[in-house]
Amino acid sequence: MEKRTRIFFFCLLQLTIGKAQDDLLSLLGDDEPVTEFATAAFKTNRVINLHSIESTAGGVLDVKISHRFGFVNGGPSELFGLDQASIRIGADYGITNRFTVGFGRSSYEKTYDGFLKYKFLRQSNGAKVMPITAAFLATTAIKTIPWANPDRENYTSSRLYYTFQLLLGRKFSERFSIQFSPSLVHRNLVRTKAESNDVLAIGVAVRQKLTKRVALNAEYVYILPNQLADGYRNSLSIGFDIETGGHVFQLHFTNSTSMIEKGYIGETIGDWRNGGVHFGFNVSRVFTLKK
Repeated sequence: MEKRTRIFFFCLLQLTIGKAQDDLLSLLGDDEPVTEFATAAFKTNRVINLHSIESTAGGVLDVKISHRFGFVNGGPSELFGLDQASIRIGADYGITNRFTVGFGRSSYEKTYDGFLKYKFLRQSNGAKVMPITAAFLATTAIKTIPWANPDRENYTSSRLYYTFQLLLGRKFSERFSIQFSPSLVHRNLVRTKAESNDVLAIGVAVRQKLTKRVALNAEYVYILPNQLADGYRNSLSIGFDIETGGHVFQLHFTNSTSMIEKGYIGETIGDWRNGGVHFGFNVSRVFTLKK
């Protein structure tokens, strides 16, 4: 009987010690909520033409090849655009998880471009609640195509273009995300007096995930009234992201020939209504250079 009593009190002591440890951990904050950040609102740091709210991870190099065939309305003689091509090759590098730099070269107007992008807000829940992700983008581009009139005095500064964008986005669910991109494009030189040096626009982009590896993307860039010169149109693009391991393929249709901001904002000439649309693709391959 005495032995049973000792065993009983020993078990009771162990339970008491265990409960005291749990209470102590609770006092130390073990049960406090943690901050959970939203990830992969868009699959890459581009939607189609527009930059997305996503950044290239720190220490990662993202090599991109972007390709546009000619306009579909070129007909059978142009194999519905497949006889023509415009290409951009670029590389984006994550300085940190929030700060990305990039550089590229386009065959269209033989343009070189570079950008800086910084994500200053991250969508989150839990201990810290932030309803959106926000980033700032600044780009510059220079055309190197030969001067139309080489006999007159020409200035290198006339070939420079600058773009500033505020990227505001939210991932509403595992399948659906939306983004708004207020934009300002400054052109040092324009073709005619009818064109403005500054162009204000608002881009909107959506992503709908269809399967584990396929998503539908769409984007539209609306130029504010009285800023588009005759012959130019708003940019509209629709396409699919297809993820295959280390690569992401983006297949799309767009009425924009240029793949950088100064081109698809304010210089889009294609008209969806008469087949003025390019079929194209972006291919992204990432390399981890620094862990």
